[in-house]
Amino acid sequence: MGCKDRQATNNNTGTEIVTQVDTTITDSVPKQQETEEKEEEAFELTEDNAIEFFYNYNKTLKENKVKLTTTFGEITIQLYDNVPYHKANFIYLTRMGYFNNTYFHRVVKNFIIQGGNADNLETAKKRSKIGRYLLPPDTKKGYKHHRGTISMPSSEINNPHMLASPYEFFIVVTNPGSYHLDGSYTAFGKVIDGMDVVDEINQQPVDSGDWPSQNIYILKAEVVK
Repeated sequence: MGCKDRQATNNNTGTEIVTQVDTTITDSVPKQQETEEKEEEAFELTEDNAIEFFYNYNKTLKENKVKLTTTFGEITIQLYDNVPYHKANFIYLTRMGYFNNTYFHRVVKNFIIQGGNADNLETAKKRSKIGRYLLPPDTKKGYKHHRGTISMPSSEINNPHMLASPYEFFIVVTNPGSYHLDGSYTAFGKVIDGMDVVDEINQQPVDSGDWPSQNIYILKAEVVK
């Protein structure tokens, strides 16, 4: 999954790996706790319920900023209020701990850094538990892909309507921007602090598929005021 620079060819598409979670509960767990855990694990996002869920979830949100702590420093992102599904999705995944211990797994020099994926079992399990779904594009709010914009890549698998891949995101590094992405990908926020960290990540060595030679971790993501 990912957006592509028209100037470059990229063979690494960050293929999603989904692993079923073992939710077996041992007999030693008290029955009340067992019931509570089953209720907590019962909800799973799908193509059928995601839009309604995020529509309602967005109504509860007061915060619109997320801080990413990476191996190179902190990046603070402000999310746009009038891109509700993508904003709500990003905050929900943050609060679910999804982005913790994922990578900036794709780095294209002077173009983007892309995060939210990882080739570890932990990330696959978290995706499996949260659910499988896509988000509709929301590209008509007037936001352009200026430098520092955070946007959502589209799934490239059986996806003629350019539905967005909810677990991943990219940040534009190009100065002043990568405007050929406008209309194809949903910009849903911008970096308000830590663009120097984004630039440093963008300069790390990569292999032929734009995967960094050394893992670049998102150690923690948290919603901030």
